Amino acid sequence: MATFLENRTFDEIRVGQTAELQRTLTRDDVALFSKVSGDLNPIHMDEAYARAHGAQGVVGHSLWATGLISSLLANVLPGPGTVYRNQDAVFHRQVALGDSLTARVWVVEKEPQNLVLLRCEVVNQRGEPVMTGRAVVVAPTEKLRIEAAAAAEVTVRHHDSFNALFDKVAPLPPIPTAVVHPVDQVSLAGAMEAAESTFVEPILIGPACRIRAVAEQAGIDLAGTEIIDVEHSHAAAESAVALVREGRAEILMKGSLHTDEVLGAVLHKASGIRTERRISHIFVMDVPTYPGLLLVSDAAVNIDPDLDAKRDICQNAIDLAHTLGIAQPRVAVLSAVETIRPRIQSTLDAAALCKMADRGQIVGGILDGPLALDNAINLEAARIKKISSEVAGVADVLIAPDLEAGNILAKQLIFLANAEAAGIVLGARVPIVLTSRADSVRTRRASAATAVLHAHALRQGAPVADMAIEAAPETA
Repeated sequence: MATFLENRTFDEIRVGQTAELQRTLTRDDVALFSKVSGDLNPIHMDEAYARAHGAQGVVGHSLWATGLISSLLANVLPGPGTVYRNQDAVFHRQVALGDSLTARVWVVEKEPQNLVLLRCEVVNQRGEPVMTGRAVVVAPTEKLRIEAAAAAEVTVRHHDSFNALFDKVAPLPPIPTAVVHPVDQVSLAGAMEAAESTFVEPILIGPACRIRAVAEQAGIDLAGTEIIDVEHSHAAAESAVALVREGRAEILMKGSLHTDEVLGAVLHKASGIRTERRISHIFVMDVPTYPGLLLVSDAAVNIDPDLDAKRDICQNAIDLAHTLGIAQPRVAVLSAVETIRPRIQSTLDAAALCKMADRGQIVGGILDGPLALDNAINLEAARIKKISSEVAGVADVLIAPDLEAGNILAKQLIFLANAEAAGIVLGARVPIVLTSRADSVRTRRASAATAVLHAHALRQGAPVADMAIEAAPETA
C-alpha cells in the first residue's frame, strides 16, 4: 500500500500543534552518516577508542538528532513544500547505539511572510533530553498530498574481517598440514593457494600419480611439496591421522573425499585423534551487514545434538572465538522463541546451557538463551521484546538447535546476505578444515588462516579438551 505525505499550509497551522517521530540509532545509521558527511571522528567509528574516552561504545553524531527534526519538518509539520530559514540546537548528551529517540516539534508562533517558529526537542528512551532548540521555516501555501517516493536500498559493509584475519596470520610461521586425497583441481589448488600465502606447509596424501596429473593439467606447481603415495581415499585419511599422532602434522585439510571418511579416521577408537570433547563444525562468517565476525555452530557435523553435545559445541565455538581475538564472546543459544516452552526442546536446552555456564561447566563466554535469531543479532528487536541481556542484539556466536537449522542459517547468510564463510572442525587433537567445492578462493584461504591461528593457539597451551562424551558424534 502506498504511503502519502500531506502537508499543513500556513493557513491550516495553529499555534500549539505538535508532531513527533521515533527512531532507534543503529550501527548502519552511524556508518552512513560518517560516509555521507565525511565525519572521521573515531568516537563515531572506533568502539575501542570510544570506550577509552568515556563512552559506552560507538556513539552517533549529535547532528543525527537534528536530522530527525528535519525529517519531521519536511514530511509532517509543515510537510512537503516547507522551506528552511533557520535552525538552532543545544546538545545535552551522547546518543549510544540502540538508543530510541523521540523527536517532537511544537508550533510556537506564526509571523508575516508565512514564517512559522517551532520549538524542537529530542529525548531518549529514558526521557532524558538529547537536544533542544528551535526552527524557523516558511510554511507552504499550496495544499499538497503526494505519494512518498521509495527510498533507495542501501547495504552498509562495516568491515572486511577476513582481510584482518589474513593480516593476523601473515607474520606467523606456516603449520604442517596433512591434505587428505587432493585428487581434483579444487582441493589441490586450495591447499597450494594456502601454501603460497605461507599459511600452511602442505603434505599431500593420496595416489601420487593422480595428484601429479591434476597438478599438470591445472598448471599447479608442486615443486618442493611432500607427497605421500597411498592407493585410495580411506588409506589417505588413515595416513593423515597417523601423521598427526606422530606429531608431523598439526592441521588436517579435507580434499576430494566424503567428510565421513575423514571424520571416521579421526574418531576411530584405537587409531584416531579424538579427545574427550565431541567434535563440532564452526562457520566463521563475515556478514556485510553485521559488525565483526559471526560464528555459527553446528551446521555440518552433529545432526541432532543432545545437551552434552551442545555443551561441547558451545565450548568449541568459545575457544575458536578466543583464537580470533574475541576475549569474552557473547553466545546466543537459538530457538524459535525467546521464552522457555516445555514443548520446544531447544528452549529447555538453551536454559540448561546458560545455567551450566553459570556453574562453570562452560567457560570463557557469556551465554544467553533461548533467543530467537532476530533478538540475538538485532538491538531493536531485542528492545521491542523487552529483553535485557549482554548478548541479545550483539551476539558473536550463534548456537543452532540442530544441524538442519544451522545449515539453513549459514546458507541463508551466504546466498541471501552475501556473507563469506570459512569453517573448521574443533574437538579433535588438531583443527580440521572441511572445504567445499562451492568455496571461493578467498573463503578457502580464510578457512586455512583460521585453522593456522588455532593451531598456533594450541602450541601456546590453549585447552584442547576437558569434557567427557558418551559416544562418537553423528555426522553428516
